[in-house]
Order: sequence, then structure tokens, then C-alpha cells
Amino acid sequence: MVLAAGRGSRLRPLTDTTPKPMIPFAGKPMLEYIVRLLAQHGFDEMVINLYHLPEVIQDYFGDGADWGVKITYSLEKELLGTAGAVKRVADFFDEPFLVYYGDNLTNFDLTDFWQTHHCEGEIASIGLLWMDDPTSRGIIGLDKRNRIDRFVEKPRPDQVFDDYLVNAGTYVLEPEILDRVPADAVCDFSQDVFADLLAAGLPLLGHRIPGQLLSTDTPERYQYACECVDSGSFTLP
Repeated sequence: MVLAAGRGSRLRPLTDTTPKPMIPFAGKPMLEYIVRLLAQHGFDEMVINLYHLPEVIQDYFGDGADWGVKITYSLEKELLGTAGAVKRVADFFDEPFLVYYGDNLTNFDLTDFWQTHHCEGEIASIGLLWMDDPTSRGIIGLDKRNRIDRFVEKPRPDQVFDDYLVNAGTYVLEPEILDRVPADAVCDFSQDVFADLLAAGLPLLGHRIPGQLLSTDTPERYQYACECVDSGSFTLP
């Protein structure tokens, strides 16, 4: 599932007329690169949740056939959070599934991530990577078995610990994790679901995911991401 419903308030005025996942890179919307990436790794059926300017995304992608995929849309009348959005379409997921945050431009090796999850057999696997400034994302600590033992969402500088890794906004989940998400309520994976699982002593797998990630949540980060794409230092899917 691709999470694409956010307003993108910090990117205004660009997002006044363009949904955040549709901001351009090298002449194409970011969401097209996401769809391409998923298709390259064998994810040919996907659900995309929508809220802000949904018709822009629906008109561009249609049913996904031009990209060799089948797209189903979930239109939210109110934003439900990352976990609440997935819970709303829980009937689609009767086997393990991927969740991808639609405001991240990446070239991740999703096949490696998917296979690792299936080998390890936990209820959830969280894609991780290192960033020099982790304060805008969740940071995670791992034990020797790559199970998560610490999780701090958007830490203050004094909360950043040694050997941290950053939540990459990409998960592989077992369907039963949605039993822990209330129906028709705002719920977040990082702040609510994963925190509850850790508190209950249930293991979560952290996986160092091969590839690069560019954030687009502020004008400065979007400009930097465009520069990385234009210079060739970031390889587009």
C-alpha cells in the first residue's frame, strides 16, 4: 500500500494545486517513480490512499495499466494516520504486504527487504537506513539479532543515541498486525502500533534496506532532492 493522502502543508504554495506525491522530479511526478519501483520488484497490485486533490492522482494513473500494475484507490474523508489508512482497507490484505510512504523518493532494494521479512517471520519488519540528521524521522536501536529495542519518534537532539538508524517509511507487515489498529480512528504505525508492540515485548525486525532515500517534506529538502536527481547522485527507479 502506498500512503499518499497527506496535505503537504509545509510545501505550500506548491501543494496548493498539486498533491505532495505528485511534485515533479526530472519531468515526472514522484509517485510515478514509486509505482515504477514497486512494479520493478514484483508488486503489481497496490492500494493508494488519497485525501488532498485526489482527482489529480486518479486522472494521472487511472487503473495503473500503463505501468503494468493494478491500482485501487481509498478515498479518505478525514485523514486517518498511517495505520488507520491501512486498517480502512484491511480486507485487501490476507497475506504479508508492503507499506510505502508516498512522500519518500527512494531506489530501495525492496526484493531484499521482502525476502528478509519472510525468512525472519516476525509480525512486522521496518526498513532502516542511516541519516546524518535524524530529527525529522523516527530513530531506532537494534539488538544483536536485529530486533528493535528502542524507538524515538522525531527525537530532539539530546534524545539521539549512538548507533541509531532511521525509520525509512517502508514496512513489510503481517495481516494480523491490523488487529491492533482501531477501526475508523486516527492511528499511526510509529507512534501507536509499533510502540504498543514493543511495550508488549513482541519482536519487531529492523532491516538495513539497501538504497537511497530523499525526503521532500520541506522546501529545502525538496530543493536538495531535485539537485541530487539532476546531478545524477541519486539514481531514479
